[in-house]
Amino acid sequence: MAHNSIELPDRHGGTAPHVIVDDVHVPLLNEEDIHHLERVRRLRSGDLVSVTDGVGAWRWCEFLASALVPCGEIERVAKPEPSLTVGFALVKGSKPELVVQKLTELGIDVICPFVAERSVVRWDDSKIERQTERLTKVSREASMQSRRVWLPDVKPVAMFADIVRTGGVVRADRGGSPLSAEHTAVLIGPEGGWSDAERDSTPIVGIGQTVLRAETAAIAVGTLMVSIRDGRLS
Repeated sequence: MAHNSIELPDRHGGTAPHVIVDDVHVPLLNEEDIHHLERVRRLRSGDLVSVTDGVGAWRWCEFLASALVPCGEIERVAKPEPSLTVGFALVKGSKPELVVQKLTELGIDVICPFVAERSVVRWDDSKIERQTERLTKVSREASMQSRRVWLPDVKPVAMFADIVRTGGVVRADRGGSPLSAEHTAVLIGPEGGWSDAERDSTPIVGIGQTVLRAETAAIAVGTLMVSIRDGRLS
């Protein structure tokens, strides 16, 4: 039940922290979240925190004695439709983390790192497992920062051929047709460019006249796709 002494804001909540929990009925904080709320955000007793289960449900809680006490009704937000997917060829250094972080903030639903024929970066099986765990954590943190109530699905690294085999995907490349609402799964190529076989395998869409870095292209296409879905671009 809502707490009568508290005027609860809407879901966007201004500067209030937003935390992912397993169950919004009984919201429990893990040690990392407690540390963040107490030491980084410096919350005081009675401050508001919104919680979500990451699959559409959320509610307001009060932060009391390192725990959460529900003070608002559980609300549910419909999943954005259509689901939007951005695949990106692995890039060097910490750039995959940047791409996942920004695609999460933008509202992309499925994020697919992949290896293309000309990919400079290639991970072995053990690194794929470690990096998938790391990228999922980056996405979780970005979801809390951007107040998402539907968490994106960060896929393990795949091969380009496996992604296009599912159908319905397009590649971003110069000279492609304009991006539109029908393009719900877009792939961004590697720093070395697409191979001839990859160019022949899927239709292409264009996102500008200049040559973009791979990480810039992924963020740009994510921005355009979400804007089109939200009706801000035709």
